[in-house]
Order: sequence, then C-alpha cells, then structure tokens
Amino acid sequence: MIKDSLTKQIGEALKAHDELRLTTLRMLLSALNYEFIAKQHELNQDEEIAVVRREVKKRKDTVETYKSLIKNDPVHVQEKIDKEQSEIKILSEYLPAEIDEGKLNEIIDNVMTETQAKEMKDMGKVIALVKSKVGGAADGARIAEIVKSKLQ
Repeated sequence: MIKDSLTKQIGEALKAHDELRLTTLRMLLSALNYEFIAKQHELNQDEEIAVVRREVKKRKDTVETYKSLIKNDPVHVQEKIDKEQSEIKILSEYLPAEIDEGKLNEIIDNVMTETQAKEMKDMGKVIALVKSKVGGAADGARIAEIVKSKLQ
C-alpha cells in the first residue's frame, strides 16, 4: 500500500535534503489522509491509486495553465513548469505501469461486444466495466477517449 511506504520515504527524503521530493511526498500523504477522512475507512490500493492519479492530473492541468502564460515571463514560468513536471515524475513512481494501447483496445472491444454497446448512451457502462477489468493500469480519461472514438 502506498500510504504505508510514504512515511519511510519521507524520512529518506528528509535525510537526503531533497526538498522537492519531501514536499511532494508530504502533499501525497496529506491527500491520502484527506481521502481517508472523506471515505471513513482505510483506503484500498485502487482508492490510493485514484488519489495519486488525481494529484498527477492537478499538476498536468497546472502545467497547461503555465504554458499559456509562458510568453509573459518565460524564465519564471518555465521554472514553475519544471517544478510541476518533477512532481509528476515523483508521483508517477506510485502508479502501476500503464497497460499498452493494443491490450487496452482489446479489452475495450471485448467489453463493447459483451455489453452490446453501439451508441454514445452506452459509454458510461462500457467505461465502468473496462475500469473494473484494468484496475489502476489505465487512466480513466484515456479509456473514455478510446471508447468515445469507437462509439462514434
């Protein structure tokens, strides 16, 4: 479980004086604790992965925002982009390996056949079933994008 290893890794980052890693790991631990409070139960691995994915998505969104501002102050904004991308790299260490495109397409095709999905109104049930089959090995947005392209 992610939360169990974070305390040890925070200690290692503290000893190594790795400020960026330390703050990123502390933030992740905090996000996991907030999710624990919200759900009122110990988080399972899929729930922990969902929290990590959410934190990565926040940083990717921030990078996109910064990229739109880069012409105003290129040096300062680029530093911020680099910091966010470094945090994404650290957080990605806690995510399972992404399933390859071919295998994901195969799973989606099987689910669409199984559910007899033909129209956009079937998209939700297809995505839900695919997510249950792949667990945390594929991002929900990636699944949705492929399903949408197949249902059009």
